Amino acid sequence: KKDREKKLRQILTQYEDDPEKYTSTVLFCDYILFWLEEAQTKVRTISYEHYANEVKNHIYPYFKALGVRLVDVDRNTCQSYFNAKAKNGRLDGKGGLSPKTLRHHKNILHQTLELAVLNGQIPKNCCTNLSLPKLERKTYAFYNYEETQTFLQAVQNEPLYPLYLFTAVYGLRRSEVLGLKWDSIDLDNKTLTIKHTRKRCNTVVEEDTTKTAFSYRQLPLTEEMVNQLVRLKLEERQNAKDFGSAYQKNGYIFKWPDGKPYAPDYITSKFSKTLKKYGLKHIAFHGLRHSCGSMLNEMGFTLKDIQEWLGHADIQTTANIYLHLDMEHKRNISTALSSALAEKC
Repeated sequence: KKDREKKLRQILTQYEDDPEKYTSTVLFCDYILFWLEEAQTKVRTISYEHYANEVKNHIYPYFKALGVRLVDVDRNTCQSYFNAKAKNGRLDGKGGLSPKTLRHHKNILHQTLELAVLNGQIPKNCCTNLSLPKLERKTYAFYNYEETQTFLQAVQNEPLYPLYLFTAVYGLRRSEVLGLKWDSIDLDNKTLTIKHTRKRCNTVVEEDTTKTAFSYRQLPLTEEMVNQLVRLKLEERQNAKDFGSAYQKNGYIFKWPDGKPYAPDYITSKFSKTLKKYGLKHIAFHGLRHSCGSMLNEMGFTLKDIQEWLGHADIQTTANIYLHLDMEHKRNISTALSSALAEKC
């Protein structure tokens, strides 16, 4: 029986790998578009737009020029693509694509070939065991506790001060702070729930979901935050009266006087100009989120505390970003060690 089962497996393997069985003439580039169309019905709008951009700008043109058929794609075909893009893949001609971007491309190719296997177009997915550049270890520019205080004091009269304050205190992503709605606020129980997002890719996408299930979180409101929200609600009511029928009604908290929500790009640009205006150290807007995590770490909160506060899906992500020692901390360690050793001499 074992011999017969072994023979059967050999026959099945030979049949599945038989090149004459797969004779489709469809081009790989066209099958990528087929996958993209199917993906549109399965993924979030923002994810689809990112997929579509990478396919349009990089993947489709490369394989269109190559003219390779789906059935002829092998590991070498995929590896050659990544070698080319790693060396000179940027659209501006200034070098190769980042290791992170290449992994996004690998995901697209892998899913396309996986769909082809599922549909019986090819025997196996060859987009595996590829050699990609190592992921770069990111360095994040952020503020420490004193720098964050200095920043908030400097911008306290700016129109965007409440938005900056909420971002810094709760470590919100840009999409999360722009997605805050009044239905996220419970003033009776003094809680804030992160459950909406607003972000831009090709278009501004508003979603009643968060980045991951872990990003959905409920946080307490301090008295200062409650006061800020009450003031914003009063301003909103007055603006609605002043603008009348021209006022844009929506549930968003942070917006222009006429009710129009802030554009994500505007927030990033304005933040940079504000730092320059007050002569503050330059960080990206996302740096306020990292500043929050850094302050929590500096204040002695555990990685688990920081993970839950920031809404990280994986505690390893929290550790990679915040489990570090700044130079001042290292100096304190050096001084302590030197003093301890000096006492023994």
